[in-house]
Amino acid sequence: MMMMMTESMTTEMQTCMKACMECHKMCMETMAYCMSKGGKHMDMSMMSMMRDCSEMCMMCMNMMMGGSEFMGRTCMLCAEMCDRCAMACEKMSDDQMMMECAAACRKCAESCRAMQMMPA
Repeated sequence: MMMMMTESMTTEMQTCMKACMECHKMCMETMAYCMSKGGKHMDMSMMSMMRDCSEMCMMCMNMMMGGSEFMGRTCMLCAEMCDRCAMACEKMSDDQMMMECAAACRKCAESCRAMQMMPA
């Protein structure tokens, strides 16, 4: 049932899926980075936000691939979570990795917001 029909996927959907995958990857890499750094990087609230954002990006991508009727609402929630994750990462503006994660989150949020009005 989860067949991806590339001919029925819009450019916006493909762009959003790519942004979701990149955000998922960046959040996972940044979590590993934070664990290796320790100290202030191990803030549980921030780590939890990155984990949730990463999971939501995967769910959003899966909903798009499956053509779910909940795709638009899922994209809206994903955009909100990505924005919050970006804000958490931006609190460490002196850390390049944290800023790269924030940028990936912002890009994903923007793509997801563009998807919210698209029909399934």
